[in-house]
Amino acid sequence: QVQLVESGGGLVQPGGSLRLSCAASGSIFSIYAMGWYRQAPGKQREFVASITSSSSTNYADSVKGRFTISRDNAKNTVYLQMNSLKPEDTAVYYCNAHHLRSYWGQGTQVTVSS
Repeated sequence: QVQLVESGGGLVQPGGSLRLSCAASGSIFSIYAMGWYRQAPGKQREFVASITSSSSTNYADSVKGRFTISRDNAKNTVYLQMNSLKPEDTAVYYCNAHHLRSYWGQGTQVTVSS
């Protein structure tokens, strides 16, 4: 079992930055592939970024060059640094951990608006 708690969401102006954190507990964090997904109102949840246990990363085309995913295994935490934010990045952002099965956090709201 893995418990995931996201933090760091909020309201930011277009062009601004936020850093999301996801703290994991309950299992051996380092073996899990970690990811961030988001869901905007009226839309399906979509992939944003992922990082494997060996720290290989992958990004959705819509965030490449603006978002950076990273992990700190000593702190059992995965991060999502979001720069050059756009209104279309507005969504609830969810943390995911995957090893044999997936676990999800409760989500954190990110709103990009002037």
